[in-house]
Amino acid sequence: MKSGDVLHLTRAASVQFLRPIFVRVIRLPNWVTYDGWLWIEGYELGPKGEAVVRRSLFVQMSGLIWPDAPVSTARPTTRRQIRRGQVRVG
Repeated sequence: MKSGDVLHLTRAASVQFLRPIFVRVIRLPNWVTYDGWLWIEGYELGPKGEAVVRRSLFVQMSGLIWPDAPVSTARPTTRRQIRRGQVRVG
């Protein structure tokens, strides 16, 4: 697992995920845990793949799911880029 990976977290990862979520991993802190468990820092993803909230999560490694079809990673376009030499109209 590395930064940028998308995980699907269900009750198999921890009882806290009564409602399954998708998370994009930011980093894996080197904190002491129980055998088979780890801490993940990441962003919970919304239905369109956008980051909704940053979270620190304590999960079982055996319950992690890498989805076959990852959540969209395309960044929304917020403005049109102007190339050098073009004139902006309007």
